[in-house]
Amino acid sequence: MVGDAKTCVREIDVAQYVLLQKSGEAHVLVDTREESEWNAGHVTGAVHLSKGIIERDIEAKIPAKDTKLVLYCGGGYRSALAADNLQKMGYTNVLSLDGGWKGLLQSDEVRKTLP
Repeated sequence: MVGDAKTCVREIDVAQYVLLQKSGEAHVLVDTREESEWNAGHVTGAVHLSKGIIERDIEAKIPAKDTKLVLYCGGGYRSALAADNLQKMGYTNVLSLDGGWKGLLQSDEVRKTLP
């Protein structure tokens, strides 16, 4: 399922996300990990919508379907599945972060933004 989803969604890597962040381009960073993972650490300013609830709650949190969304999870698998589902729901500007939280932790630029 993940392989299929990854063929349908746009992915960016951590270096591309850092450039997006630095550019100041408007986007919403969405953490799709479980609550326990979120509580253990997350990117400052990220919105938490775990893979188990994102499809149910996204329209209330982010109603504009053209909003640029960057989804991340632990390694890039759950975020790809969630991104695929959001596209099916009509969201038109969804990206999945390849490498996820593990990749973010390896980036000096991103570590500076962690709480």
